[in-house]
Amino acid sequence: MNPKKLIITHHTPDLDAVGAAWMLKRFDSQNYADAQFAFVNPGERISEQQAQQLGSNLHNVTHVDTGLGKFDHHQPDRSKKNTCASILVYKHVCKLHPSLKEDKALKELVFYINEIDHFQEIHWPDANNLRYMFMIQELIRGHELAYPQNDEAQMYFGLKCLECAYHSLKLAIIANQLIEQEGIQFSLNQGACVGILTANDDTIKQALKQGYLLAIRKDPNQDYIRIKLRPDSSFSLKKLYQEIIKIDPEASWFYHPGGKMLLNGSSKHRNQIASKLSLNKIIELIKKVYA
Repeated sequence: MNPKKLIITHHTPDLDAVGAAWMLKRFDSQNYADAQFAFVNPGERISEQQAQQLGSNLHNVTHVDTGLGKFDHHQPDRSKKNTCASILVYKHVCKLHPSLKEDKALKELVFYINEIDHFQEIHWPDANNLRYMFMIQELIRGHELAYPQNDEAQMYFGLKCLECAYHSLKLAIIANQLIEQEGIQFSLNQGACVGILTANDDTIKQALKQGYLLAIRKDPNQDYIRIKLRPDSSFSLKKLYQEIIKIDPEASWFYHPGGKMLLNGSSKHRNQIASKLSLNKIIELIKKVYA
């Protein structure tokens, strides 16, 4: 029977420990995809006897964020540097896969982990605001409080959080690129607007964050159209809705009572009828309605 591959980290793994383990399993999957976890006191290493009890040996053990090894940053010569276990693993996986150096989402994720590991969130705007308690490191900490002394469950909870965050980051970064490269910009008296032909639904949110007054997305695959106004805009989409249902009555249009969303197509809704209107037609209609 082949010895098991083990990833060892400290009890109640924090964001840095989880991040280092996540990158090993995801980006060095040839060696770590099936690796199991074991936990020690902070700073300690697993012994040969402990490894054997877990069906492994020290040759198949990797320590992260503990043990003063390759993927630990608590040695005297490293402790004063701006680094963490996740950065050390990041450098390792980039050597294995040089293309990862161009992965902006992964870079952002590792930068964030390092920032948290060095308690740099005290410098964030309005740092004492309780909204920061919803961030990933606080959720991992909350898992520790809600389910104490369950190291493995906390690790797997953190791994899932990071995988989800990585996907969201990738989508947002691509959305920003699409807005810049393919967005159709137009103006109303109230401000700048943008329309884009893409399946990436994050383009609307990112466009509004960038300061656009109104954003339209037409899905080239399903033909659905989504239109949103900034929440702080001074008018609603009601007039546009009234005009659209006159010329596109068969499509499934939903006008949100808040006045800032006009939607044709949603992942929350089934059996919808897509609009036959083109992106350019919608833009022309908006200009006409709000001239």
